[in-house]
Amino acid sequence: MGIIISLFSISIFIFLLFRFRPAAGDFFSHSSPPTYPLIGCLLSFYNNRNRLLDWYTELLSGSATGTIVVRRLGCRRTVVTVNPDNVEYILTTHFVNFPKGKPFTEILGDFLGCGIFNVDGELWRTQRKLASHEFSAKSLQEFVVETLESEVEMRLLPALETSSRDGAVVDLQDLLKRFAFGVIGKVVLGSEEETILELEKSFDEASKVSAGRAMEPVYMIWKVKRWFGVGSEWRLKTAVAEVHRKVKNIIEKRREKKKMEDLHERKDLLSRLILIGHDDEMIRDMAISFIMAGRDTTSAAMTWLFWLLSHHLNIQNQLVEEIDSESTFRVEQKLDYKSLKELKFLKACLCETMRMYPPVPWDSKHAIADDHLPDGTVVQAGDRVTYFPYGMGRMECLWGKDWFEFKPSRWLLEPDGRGWRRGVKLVSPYKFPIFQAGPRVCLGKEMAFIQMKYVVASILSQFRIKPIAADHPVFVPLLTAHMAGGFKVLCQRREKEERERERKPIQDKQTKFPI
Repeated sequence: MGIIISLFSISIFIFLLFRFRPAAGDFFSHSSPPTYPLIGCLLSFYNNRNRLLDWYTELLSGSATGTIVVRRLGCRRTVVTVNPDNVEYILTTHFVNFPKGKPFTEILGDFLGCGIFNVDGELWRTQRKLASHEFSAKSLQEFVVETLESEVEMRLLPALETSSRDGAVVDLQDLLKRFAFGVIGKVVLGSEEETILELEKSFDEASKVSAGRAMEPVYMIWKVKRWFGVGSEWRLKTAVAEVHRKVKNIIEKRREKKKMEDLHERKDLLSRLILIGHDDEMIRDMAISFIMAGRDTTSAAMTWLFWLLSHHLNIQNQLVEEIDSESTFRVEQKLDYKSLKELKFLKACLCETMRMYPPVPWDSKHAIADDHLPDGTVVQAGDRVTYFPYGMGRMECLWGKDWFEFKPSRWLLEPDGRGWRRGVKLVSPYKFPIFQAGPRVCLGKEMAFIQMKYVVASILSQFRIKPIAADHPVFVPLLTAHMAGGFKVLCQRREKEERERERKPIQDKQTKFPI
């Protein structure tokens, strides 16, 4: 009888909930999702849980201010914005009021610990100052290029050559992810191939589950699972323990070597951090954070670029021409640091790709005190405030009526008399916050562009990439976004004679391909 009464009570509650549902505008702006007493927008959020990015984009497109407010069961209010003025206010003007915040650091805390990307205040400033000094070191930049050259020549290109020779299908996304993990692993840890590969599986699992915490329709679900140590939270605990154990072992072995050899001769970040004198736990967390930031972001951008180029052959041919022209005058026709900087059209293609498919589609801060954003949106202390690069790349008010086209020329200055581009336009980082902006702007931005340029140029100069599937891939947001199901392709050797036949003058003609 008690069960019947309980079910009857729940039915009456649901009936009243829908019968007397307030208009969405009674709580928030007209474009915010339908919101109910107690449960907030849980129903809409659950119905759109597999398309949150596009759902938010649709809501924001209908907002007069480019901002919406979302309330979920068990969560504080979430302010989501694509307004560049708001983004500047959050990331720079009023930076002190919008730290990562405890709700964010809780989600990633088990994995990233007290690493630079998961802390605020004095601890963040200390790590930021240290990292800024290390990333500006010429020796580290040279080490990155050396590592890139070694990994591309010894592993990436041979894998594509084997695929081309055997006519075998290869998952380019998986190949690029493993490549990027190998590069950043060596740059950060300086370890051998076997050690890096041992880390990868545990790293993937920890990243996936950590991201899933933020996607739960009811925020408390992941905390309950963690309390009982079940399901995805058990997998996360196991994966994190494995990552921590292996990184700790690398640190201990490196400290032992410190007694036997001069670590000043080593160029990896781990050796630099040990020399500075930090404790093992901070070094571990910083190393994990740098690997996390540097592995999937670049591979995701390159994966989507190759997919876009496969549907825009005119643009692909222009890129091949630029790469060939730049490498012709280099020693052994190899691209060096200087020549990579000169690949302006390639940088424009990468920027356009990240506009359409940003590696990090959204990023959140948490307000310390009550505030007002420039567009008038009220922010309450404790609110999550999210700027939304994925949605920003799809706003007509920011990019024009052709926002849905893959159009690298929008990033370029006018061509000179020879038909070559003079350079890449400076676009406000608050309109294009792919690398954040303000005090937390990405320290590895230039390093990321160098890596992506080197890899894309190396592949395009030798191979044609042909996708197996004709369907539009699904863009999946995790800690960094990826292509659902991978990117299955065939590789074909691009001979010199073929490149000459394909070569065309660089022009502004673009192929339309809706995103």
